[in-house]
Amino acid sequence: MGTIARMVVATCVISLDLSGLDSLKDKRSIVRSIIARLRREFNLSVAEVADMDIRSLGVIGLAAVGNDRRYLHGQMEKAVAWIVAQRPDVPIYDYSIEFV
Repeated sequence: MGTIARMVVATCVISLDLSGLDSLKDKRSIVRSIIARLRREFNLSVAEVADMDIRSLGVIGLAAVGNDRRYLHGQMEKAVAWIVAQRPDVPIYDYSIEFV
């Protein structure tokens, strides 16, 4: 019988300021684009998780599983930094990283 592996689950919730948009259609287009790119760039599970009918706010949740808390924290920080660098038109209002 082998040793029991230590599993760490990291989550990150990112709130995006979308106050300049004219419609929910515009919001969904931007949020879907960011979600697709984060999945591709960082191999994370990503979804819009709250306030889907509020035009001025986008809330994206990220999740990853691994065995190294420091590495997972770095991945979440890199994903946040990617949004800041690649989407300056979509300011981050707030974000938080948690571990399970």
